[in-house]
Amino acid sequence: MKRVEQHAAYGGRQEVWTHRSATLGCEMRIGVYLPEQALRGEKRPVLYWLSGLTCTEQNFLTKAGAQAHAARHGLIVIAPDTSPRGDDLPNDAAYDLGQGAGFYVNATEAPWAAHFRMQDYVADELPALVEAHFPASDARGISGHSMGGHGALVTALRRPGRYRSVSAFSPIVAPARAPWGEKAFTAYLGADRAAWQGWDASILVANASERLPFLIDQGLNDEFLAAQLRPEVLVEACKAVDHPIELRLRPGYDHSYYFIASFLGDHFAHHAAALRG
Repeated sequence: MKRVEQHAAYGGRQEVWTHRSATLGCEMRIGVYLPEQALRGEKRPVLYWLSGLTCTEQNFLTKAGAQAHAARHGLIVIAPDTSPRGDDLPNDAAYDLGQGAGFYVNATEAPWAAHFRMQDYVADELPALVEAHFPASDARGISGHSMGGHGALVTALRRPGRYRSVSAFSPIVAPARAPWGEKAFTAYLGADRAAWQGWDASILVANASERLPFLIDQGLNDEFLAAQLRPEVLVEACKAVDHPIELRLRPGYDHSYYFIASFLGDHFAHHAAALRG
């Protein structure tokens, strides 16, 4: 672990660290916000944030205004990069595949399988690293935006007992039936659609073994709403099995970080209440 950036913020400290990931086989960057309590050595709960297509760890750190909320609730916030990166790693010229577009799955197809294992990185390697190197407790929440919202929902559903709370902004809730997901899943998981079902929140929820409430915010002026995001699909799937979900539709808001910053405080309060418990 090497710290490459640090800034005082709201009584705590925003840092960026690099480390060699055994899971991904490359150097990774993670944003780490430590509230004042953590700087004093007190163990604090952790909120993991998963960003969307084309993002690095920097988008959330610099655009969301998360540090004020994290300081208010005394939460450590971890924001990893969205994929493996490196000149010697596979990539694609399109923005929605390859580096910057890991989709938080474990790839099984060449040339991606050797490095693109973001699910294992986010759910296993990263928490172990965080809890070993920082004053972090094992009380974890997970959230994200767009592709990262998909990642947050799927990771919570696939890993019962690992998280105490989950939320999302503008998530891709049914990637097996959306153009972004169909493209990524074909490349990473192969053409057999049966292999995709374990990575689709609207399918996984039917057999969920725990009932973590979903908090989802969605802007009604989001240009991706109808074709890519389709939150109504997840609402119907949750209703079918009585899984708790709160979908808040926000008139006038789009897919940007202005939208995230406007309602992020509500999501921090949602996670803080669960993590305190």
